[in-house]
Amino acid sequence: MIYLLDTNIFIESKNRYYGFDIAPGFWEWLNSAMTNGDIYSIKNVYDELMKGKDEDLLTWIKFRKGFFLDIDENTLKYAKDLSIWAENQNYKQHAINTFRQSADLFLVAHAKAHGFVVVTLEKPEPNRKSRIKIPETCQHLKVEYCNTFDMMRSLKAKLILCDL
Repeated sequence: MIYLLDTNIFIESKNRYYGFDIAPGFWEWLNSAMTNGDIYSIKNVYDELMKGKDEDLLTWIKFRKGFFLDIDENTLKYAKDLSIWAENQNYKQHAINTFRQSADLFLVAHAKAHGFVVVTLEKPEPNRKSRIKIPETCQHLKVEYCNTFDMMRSLKAKLILCDL
């Protein structure tokens, strides 16, 4: 399986469980998985991350720009499908407009176009109409999704403390 990472994976990992100062092994593993072709993200996620103010995360991301894939014609076809789907799901217009401009739309479309698994920390909330979430879009396109921990287990990641 090849995994496609959502913006929140980078931000939440850095700010919660895997801060650069306490878990450098996570970032080394992530870099290794990227180099091995096990994980990617898309340029739209890169652009969202670059709008942030976290200099440490921005520095880490800037040196890995090649890991963020371009959007292709096949992806655009599924993005159009998702956009039409969103319009017909009784979401609030603001939610639809925000979704159409987000990386989420293209992330899920790219995963569908290329057979990737989306990695996100979002959880489904099908009755919430004020925001379109990745799990609902994945379900519509029949795209598999998981969280960081499931991805790491699937790829047999081991974060081992070597120095004390």
